[in-house]
Amino acid sequence: MLLTDQVAFITGAAHGQGRATAIALAKEGVHIAAFDVAKPLAYPGYQLASLDELASLKIEIEKLGTKCLTFQGDVRMDEDVKKAVQETVSFFNRIDILFNNAGICAYGLAYELTEDAWDTMLDINLKGAWLTAKHVIPVMIGQKSGNIINNSSIAGLRGMNRLSHYAASKWGLVGLTKSWAIELAPHNIRVNSIHPTGVNTPMNDGLAALEGKSIEEIAEASAGNLLPVPWIEAEDVANAVLYLVSEKARFVTGSQFVIDAGLLTR
Repeated sequence: MLLTDQVAFITGAAHGQGRATAIALAKEGVHIAAFDVAKPLAYPGYQLASLDELASLKIEIEKLGTKCLTFQGDVRMDEDVKKAVQETVSFFNRIDILFNNAGICAYGLAYELTEDAWDTMLDINLKGAWLTAKHVIPVMIGQKSGNIINNSSIAGLRGMNRLSHYAASKWGLVGLTKSWAIELAPHNIRVNSIHPTGVNTPMNDGLAALEGKSIEEIAEASAGNLLPVPWIEAEDVANAVLYLVSEKARFVTGSQFVIDAGLLTR
């Protein structure tokens, strides 16, 4: 796949889709800069990744023979992101891949959401992607190459009950993707978004706890996949990212890559 010795900057990297993608890229010879908040947040209130998971990711990646830098930081904080990007470039001299993966999810009717819930959702899922790209894009322009993948959702392509703030943030990523694809094509930088259906990650445990339901009940409530699976695996998302950053997708930009087990066909 000709990815050996490329460098990937991944947000929300410590567990779930970010971790699976970091490991998949490392297996292809990509060096990883793993950025994660690695602590609980007041909203949405469930356990996010931990410092232990961030540390274990570094160990796992280095066992694969590639290098890994780890950063604890908040994608909403400009200084956190700026420092991590600068240290990554100082160490590796480049960033070839940006996977804007950091995100949260929580339920709530539009008219019952608090202002804090709305702001936190949009700030992490949408502003965080822009803020990270703001610091990475100049690096890619300087090297005249790069790949940006924004992790959206099926909720970025359709409305979702009790998820209006989540859907708004994910639709926003589509707008960023298409706009950046136009802006960055002259610099040989491709930009695409991916749109998974429900993914079997620790976030599901957190959502179930918030709702006072079991994982099985959450899966049943979100059912709609044509294929007979309640959700896909994080590795399925990683495989999509691998394709989009490879030469096999060299003419793919500004696109929405759906991994939904047929859900949107309904």
